[in-house]
Amino acid sequence: MTRANGTGPVLHDGTLTFSYPDPDRSLARVRLVHEREIAIPGLPLDFAPGSSSSSWRLRLPRPSVDRMEYLLEVEDATGDTRLVCDPTNPLRAPGPFGDKSVVEFPGYHRPSWLGNGAAPAGVVVPFTRSSRSLRDRVDGLFWSSPGSTPEDRLPLLIAHDGPEYAQYSALIRLLEAMTGEGRLPPMRAALLAPGLRDRHYSASPRYARALCRDVIPWLTELAPTRGGREMRIGMGTSLGALALLHAHRFDPRSFGGLFLQSGSFFRPSTAEQVSDFTRRRRIVRFVGEVLGAREWQDPIPITMTCGRLEKNLANNRALRDALGAQGYEPELHDTRDLHNWVAWRDAFDPHLVALLQRAWA
Repeated sequence: MTRANGTGPVLHDGTLTFSYPDPDRSLARVRLVHEREIAIPGLPLDFAPGSSSSSWRLRLPRPSVDRMEYLLEVEDATGDTRLVCDPTNPLRAPGPFGDKSVVEFPGYHRPSWLGNGAAPAGVVVPFTRSSRSLRDRVDGLFWSSPGSTPEDRLPLLIAHDGPEYAQYSALIRLLEAMTGEGRLPPMRAALLAPGLRDRHYSASPRYARALCRDVIPWLTELAPTRGGREMRIGMGTSLGALALLHAHRFDPRSFGGLFLQSGSFFRPSTAEQVSDFTRRRRIVRFVGEVLGAREWQDPIPITMTCGRLEKNLANNRALRDALGAQGYEPELHDTRDLHNWVAWRDAFDPHLVALLQRAWA
């Protein structure tokens, strides 16, 4: 019998046991809340009262992942509910919507580059670009590798949800480690803030036009980029990944490669996954157009990652197969985690690094 984290949930003979203390016997229900994208049919969620009635217990088979984030929903006798972290488990993962509790199973290892504290730091400056076509502004952060000057013509990485990638996935730290080790060349990264994320990243023609015809040309003027489109790589996750693919199909000159993580490539057969999302029809329509195309004149390198237990994995596989038939030679790597910022961080090396190396060789 082992504690998955050294404390908190207990792992024994392939069974994971959660407990929640209730010394006053004041609770009516305790429920595990995992990421809604997880695909484990029949996974138990409701805790049962313990034999002493002073705690609640939940036992479930260990998922085939190395790491899992979760919250607990507790309901009191009056029917009021609240979401909380596991009080028996001190391990937390921060995110835009607050902390979550984490189970790290035996065999999980943090990326080695996180320990590279000696890597020289680059320069980070904020930027704002007003877009007439978007009728809004695009904010973000601009990172330049150590020792570069504004006049240097360098390759450019453009990231949707960029500040979140930096804060929760340590993207800048990765780039500083990789350029410091010489695995990546001197470069820049434009970390685009999401703004009205659901509106802009949901296959919006207005946003694609603003990104391709306004923001990207402005970025390349602000920071000269050597070569053509192959020196611009886009990266994004979830809806941000979808928006990059949409921008590429809107204007093939925009990017020379894409790194797409857990992309929200919803199809009619899987649209119920986002039945509460008001712009799902626009997404389904665009993805259907991509899947139905017989060929594409401007294929580019595309690397995709997706958690092996995400419901969205089937959508990512369908997209990979369609792009492959259109001449893209895409790669899809499933990861032993789920739909979260640490999972996406852990896939940077080797998959993002390999894509940048291939594009910028």
